[in-house]
Amino acid sequence: GGEALPEKMYNDLRKLLPQVAVLNVYGPTEATIWSTWLPVHSSTKVNIGKPLIGEYVYILNEQGQLLPIGEAGELHIAGTGVTRGYLNRPDLTSEKFIANPFRPGERMYKTGDIGRWLPDGNIECMGRVDDQVKIRGFRIELDEISSVLQTHGIVKEAVVVARIVTGEEKELIAYTTGDIPAAELRNFLKG
Repeated sequence: GGEALPEKMYNDLRKLLPQVAVLNVYGPTEATIWSTWLPVHSSTKVNIGKPLIGEYVYILNEQGQLLPIGEAGELHIAGTGVTRGYLNRPDLTSEKFIANPFRPGERMYKTGDIGRWLPDGNIECMGRVDDQVKIRGFRIELDEISSVLQTHGIVKEAVVVARIVTGEEKELIAYTTGDIPAAELRNFLKG
């Protein structure tokens, strides 16, 4: 749990089977970390599995309607693990924690992850609906960093991307207009 499991790691984990039980778990912090699970077997395809007992996963289109097997949409999580919201952030709480139309009186969390149901009942996670990336366990909104860079007096435009630089580790790379040393921009962002 914690990061998406790359295919290469699945292959490495398969070497441990059957001596060791391996589980792939998925879930955001807002749903108390784990919402789905998948026992990894030698023939297991990379996916996030099925909901845990007491958890519900809905894959919805932009109008909030359930999507059929194979259709991609945003993952929504409901059930016992969903938290009450964000501390001191009622605006973000009302945006991300919405009424569950399928279980009246309950709420569900809009994950921002794109997924689809597979014919075998498992869920494939396919990416994000926004520009959020996860680097070393931290969620980062690329647009927020670009916006802050553009408040610097010399920077007129900025684009921030996450790229794999070495191995499988991602790093943030900023492209800016204006003649400014990278060290100065780093210090500006730290501030």
